[in-house]
Amino acid sequence: MTRTTLSIAVIGSMIALAGCSHSARPQPEIAKVPDVSEVLPVSPAVPSAGANPTVGGAQMLPSLTIVQNAANAPNLSTLVAAVKAADLATTLSGPGPFTVFAPTNEAFGRLAPGTVDTLLKPENKPSLVKVLTYHVVAGNISGAQLMQRIAAGGGSATLTTVDGEPLTATMANGVIALTDVNGNKSYVETADVRQSNGVVHVVNGVLIPKLG
Repeated sequence: MTRTTLSIAVIGSMIALAGCSHSARPQPEIAKVPDVSEVLPVSPAVPSAGANPTVGGAQMLPSLTIVQNAANAPNLSTLVAAVKAADLATTLSGPGPFTVFAPTNEAFGRLAPGTVDTLLKPENKPSLVKVLTYHVVAGNISGAQLMQRIAAGGGSATLTTVDGEPLTATMANGVIALTDVNGNKSYVETADVRQSNGVVHVVNGVLIPKLG
């Protein structure tokens, strides 16, 4: 087993809260992360037109980049630390445009204890990059446009992330829901936070790609 496989296996076991097995030889699998349906946002999936939404009580300026605005949001500090550890700050400060589904500190806190610390270790940088880029889609997709895609798709829309793996978008009680390749769901808490190089939709769960 290579060093990279070992690090992936460690991360998979940290994220998993329950065992997950398949036939044949053991592979690094990720089980369900905590269900966030009990904290389903009650606010509309798409805000009314007007001023940019605040995030964590902080003003978000459309003239600033994704990284600059995120750094000003107190509830996105874990995400900012992860972006810096993955050396993605320069990329997400570029022209883009990017659509970012930004997990809050609470979202990261729902992962198994120690998961974030493990991901932030230098030797696990490749896996951290995969997790973060799984939250990014090329282009500028507003909440309304995403809802239109869901309707046009008969109730679901598939988004191809920068990581290369898909996310499935659906609606749940008027809120945009995202389902990752492992079946974990995350819900949009604050949509359409406009940036100079794209748009951010704040979500309440961390989306996990296949790491094995």
